[in-house]
Amino acid sequence: MKLQTQIKIQKKQPQIDYSSKVLLLGSCFAENIGEKFAYYQFQQLQNPLGILFHPFAIELFLQRVVQHQEYTVKDIFQHQEIYSCFEAHSRMNALSEAEILQHLNSALTETFQFLKETSHVIITLGTSWVYKHLEQDKYVANCHKIPQKNFNKELSSVEEIEKSLQNMINYIQQLNKSCEFIFTVSPVRHAKDGYVENTRSKSHLLTALHQIVEKENQLHYFPSYELMMDELRDYRFYAEDLLHPNQMAIDYIWERFQETWLAEECLATMKKVQQIRQGLAHRPFNPNSAAHQKFKQKLQQQIAQLQQQFPFMRF
Repeated sequence: MKLQTQIKIQKKQPQIDYSSKVLLLGSCFAENIGEKFAYYQFQQLQNPLGILFHPFAIELFLQRVVQHQEYTVKDIFQHQEIYSCFEAHSRMNALSEAEILQHLNSALTETFQFLKETSHVIITLGTSWVYKHLEQDKYVANCHKIPQKNFNKELSSVEEIEKSLQNMINYIQQLNKSCEFIFTVSPVRHAKDGYVENTRSKSHLLTALHQIVEKENQLHYFPSYELMMDELRDYRFYAEDLLHPNQMAIDYIWERFQETWLAEECLATMKKVQQIRQGLAHRPFNPNSAAHQKFKQKLQQQIAQLQQQFPFMRF
């Protein structure tokens, strides 16, 4: 897609290639980019606890990972016959204590192992608004449809967010001192907070991020929020709710990310991966025809050649 580019983004180093390992944490937009990495068969791990919108939630997760703080029955609760955890997204929910604890602690173990070898950590912040559970007197990552009266809603200050970001960096660097950090702000507007409140929220995130990023060479900012607000400000780039980026917008922001962060030598391999994906998705009129059997055989040969070069790829 060709647009009148207004935001200049310089290429960054060290770039991401197929030897890189990328950890993605944060809001739902982190998953949009994560899905691109997964589609093109990069080594990636995205949101092991599910979507986390607020910096405090990401910070707490990283603290647990690095300090080996396993989840116990004290960290979960049952509501409407479903077991949940205030620190995790609802995708971790389960029908038994044992099942949810297995989900949660497996996420910690997987992240710990992956983080030790991670080359790039991409953190996408969603909101400055945070909910504090009154009875437990602690901030939550997700309210899990518990009635609003059980929470206080607060707007985190720039100073609080900056401190939380610094804690995230410190936790990760305890395990891995060499990885690069890429921070971004989700372009998804939180209309439920109100449009004025959403702007306040994003402004706190942006101010805190830039104050952190300017301090160290390993810290970088990618302007996904600005790309959506300025280059893609037409509503044809939005989903039906007029809040979330549609696929055209996601593809465009991925293109800009690719130009900035992906090594050029990746492009040929990405093209091969895409061709294989398209071949696997093909639905023939006659699956038993000789032509289709030959097509399948050639496709398997292409997969084998790629896997010989990149054993981690799975089709």
